[in-house]
Amino acid sequence: MVMLKVSLITGRTVDQGCGKEYGKLSEEYLRSVAICEIDPNDMKRLKIREGDNVKVSTSFGSVTLKVKKSIRAPHSGVIFIPYGPWANLLMNPKTDGTGMPSLKGIEATIEPTEEKILELQELLLQNYSDKKLRSG
Repeated sequence: MVMLKVSLITGRTVDQGCGKEYGKLSEEYLRSVAICEIDPNDMKRLKIREGDNVKVSTSFGSVTLKVKKSIRAPHSGVIFIPYGPWANLLMNPKTDGTGMPSLKGIEATIEPTEEKILELQELLLQNYSDKKLRSG
């Protein structure tokens, strides 16, 4: 299996904003934020195509996302994930007193996967439900 070390950046997109208008439990929202934009040359290195699934991992967590070919190339070694619950799993929860996690330049790895992309309710239950139960 091919794996690539990358730098992860996150941010807002027009599609993400439009997806929220349908509601965060909608298919439109899922398609707009559960994605990973990748440089076309990095896609070749990973032997993946647009629409495939990839697993992105950081020292804080991992998540499966749908591949989207970046139109902002070239930027080999850099991936982009829109703000949202899927990206949040990859962020350092510590804010160093700023109230805002670091959202740019996060060391990550990316690899092809057959794992499915979790819908929002599945993602939240899998990653947060037992933490809530333990805290109170």
